[in-house]
Amino acid sequence: MKRILALVFMLTMLMLPAAAEGYAFKVSSPNGAPGIALAVLAAKAPEQYTYVAAEAITAEFASAKADFIIAPINAGAKLYKAGKSAYQLAAVVTWGNLYFASQKENFAPETMNGAKVTLFGENTINAAVALYSLEKNGITPSEVEYLAGAANTQSLLLTDPNAIVLTAEPALTAASMKNEKITAVALNELYKAASGHDGYAQAGLFVNPAAVQAQPEAVAEFLKEAAAAVALCETDVPTVAEAAVAVGVLPNVKVAAKAIPGCALRFVSAQEARPMVEQTASIDLAQFGGALPDDGFYYVPAAEK
Repeated sequence: MKRILALVFMLTMLMLPAAAEGYAFKVSSPNGAPGIALAVLAAKAPEQYTYVAAEAITAEFASAKADFIIAPINAGAKLYKAGKSAYQLAAVVTWGNLYFASQKENFAPETMNGAKVTLFGENTINAAVALYSLEKNGITPSEVEYLAGAANTQSLLLTDPNAIVLTAEPALTAASMKNEKITAVALNELYKAASGHDGYAQAGLFVNPAAVQAQPEAVAEFLKEAAAAVALCETDVPTVAEAAVAVGVLPNVKVAAKAIPGCALRFVSAQEARPMVEQTASIDLAQFGGALPDDGFYYVPAAEK
């Protein structure tokens, strides 16, 4: 079976479109769910891809060495607003990998009414979207507690049978494989009921305007490759799982294959995604630099200008 999967993986790699000849764009990405988006491309040309800790993404924008950066959209917008980044949003690639989870029997959204809920990342867009979604669905926890990150809430989820936490894929899958009592409610389900949008604008693919100016056609071609790579996250999970493990984004194929469908990975161009970006931003404008991103924040292909 492993040999068959490996063969399928290699064949899929060969079928992906090659980058515009002569242009090897440098791409930076955080580990975890956002890093899965272009994993098949990274596996094909690992020397072009750099994976960093989430807290190092700001430094990637500041250095401006990468041609493309995958990053939280609000982070890119805030830096752009402050004049600390010229990167433009080319596409949204992740649409919410967060889940409310618990070991409680028959856990459901209404379980959170009058209960203590533990979130991670106080004063972040993820927390803001979670609270917005609860409120708009008429769910009022008795107490909201904050921990530093998803690793902390995952630990609480595993050790406290009465805890209700906000966690994220792929951490949720890893926890569920350790404890079969864990069940989850997708934040996206609550968000869709609240906003009408199928997921919120979480992480995006940003392009360096210097790359656009130097090689506009190659940039456009790369974005086509990126769209094809992200599409595989829905149509060919085994191949993406193999690639994600090969580049070190996820720990093993078993976790990867189960987690990827829950990561809400879809490629939507910045122009098409703009209304969803603005809806997300309006929940907590402070997380986007205090205002909706202006026109210059969104990449527009030369053919569309």
